[in-house]
Amino acid sequence: MGKPTGFLEYDRQENIDRAPLERLSDYGEFHLPLDTAERRKQGARCMNCGVPLCQSAMRLHGMVTGCPLHNLIPEWNDQVYAGHERHALSRLLKTSNFPEFTGRVCPALCEKACINGMDGDPVTVHDNELYIIETAFANGWMQPRIPALRSGKKVAVVGSGPSGLAAADQLNHRGHLVTVFEREDRIGGLLMYGIPNMKLDKTVIGRRHSLMEAEGVTFRTGVNVDAEMAGKLLAEYDAVILACGAKQARRLSAKITELDENKPEETEGTSDKAEKTGKTASGTAVEDVRGVFFAVDFLTGCTKSLLSGTPDLRAAGKHVVIIGGGDTGNDCIGTVLRQGCRSVTAIEMMPAPPVERAPSNPWPDWPKVLKTDYGHAEAIARFGKDPRVFSTTVNEIYTKKGKIRKLRTVQVRFAGGRLEEIPGTEKTLPCDLLLIAAGFTGCEPYTAGAFGVSLSQRGTVSTPGGPESYRTNVEKVFTAGDMHRGQSLVVWNIVEGRGCAREVDEYLMGYTML
Repeated sequence: MGKPTGFLEYDRQENIDRAPLERLSDYGEFHLPLDTAERRKQGARCMNCGVPLCQSAMRLHGMVTGCPLHNLIPEWNDQVYAGHERHALSRLLKTSNFPEFTGRVCPALCEKACINGMDGDPVTVHDNELYIIETAFANGWMQPRIPALRSGKKVAVVGSGPSGLAAADQLNHRGHLVTVFEREDRIGGLLMYGIPNMKLDKTVIGRRHSLMEAEGVTFRTGVNVDAEMAGKLLAEYDAVILACGAKQARRLSAKITELDENKPEETEGTSDKAEKTGKTASGTAVEDVRGVFFAVDFLTGCTKSLLSGTPDLRAAGKHVVIIGGGDTGNDCIGTVLRQGCRSVTAIEMMPAPPVERAPSNPWPDWPKVLKTDYGHAEAIARFGKDPRVFSTTVNEIYTKKGKIRKLRTVQVRFAGGRLEEIPGTEKTLPCDLLLIAAGFTGCEPYTAGAFGVSLSQRGTVSTPGGPESYRTNVEKVFTAGDMHRGQSLVVWNIVEGRGCAREVDEYLMGYTML
């Protein structure tokens, strides 16, 4: 596949990033594509390795390496090298519904399994994928594929994130009549409002929206599916798919101390009267303190403001602290920097991973190494230091007139399988804006309750047939995506949507060709 000696002749060259300080002046995408000649060299680096682990999705030591969609990566890399982009597109679309999304936001599990990464640099699979699909759109190859026959069966999809869109796309091409219901004013779920514009420009979602509509999918936005609406869907549709995500945010537990507004803050101590329940004596939860937001809610507001033409400036001139070290926390860093924050600190409870692979973490395991993402790089360029603080948690929040002013942190360690604070490591940080990016605990339960489906202990929708099944305990109701598997990646959500569509199709028709 590719050029037999390409991996020896050509070095890995990723898409070029705009300089950090330059890109902080706007919300435009910061990855710039390579020219065609260089991209074909990158396709040439895909070697004939015999067993392409890049498309395997193997689970090793509890983590997956290789593409969950089982994309035919060597095949389309070979076609990129040969200059046959249209044929590369046909191989890519065989397994992937939305490569324009995964080509931007996927962490590239495929590259972690590339054999070139065993003692060198893996193939730029992620960038090659994006090149293929963007070349297709630019050349007008992505035309509507309208089903020649319709089954007459009607399917309702609740939620328009990647899993809901993938299920709708598959079922529509099978010939079913699909309507997608979305609570927000635009489709896309977390693609639209959970991922900032600089990582995924929202015109990309709009472009796919238009294409799916032209192919026959109906979208209804601004529809909140409550118990009354659930009854209507069950009565009017032959199958219903719940793909509402896992937006139940994990809360922060910390003591809240109201400062005496008549005393200088630097002379004030802590209050022993407030216990570590996340509430004051008056019953205020951490997230109800003014200046505290769940990360996705904050990012949603930022994107809505940007799309309305009035950029959000809530972080301007403020000391910002972010709780959580994942992708969402990184997106918050990039966002508040663009808003002109005075400082930004990202607090992570886990210890810092090693810079290089540990002997116990060999290829092709997922590399458990320190990753400096775009937001971290931008903070380093802006303030001269990495914003991350590891092995640390927040144990007290100080407010004045109900608004956050500062917080106290403490270092932590794991001992005997339990997390414990390290005495004498407390620090106080100024904080005018606190963003909680500590993950999610499952789906928002009201939609599941409206349909009467059972939830697991993890807060996800249960499927009696097991984790590989998508059928719930309620007749003709199915589930997919984060609502089914828990907080996960866009690529896994597309896998879920495709798998759910197959099961729904078999339920409706008695057999399936999906």
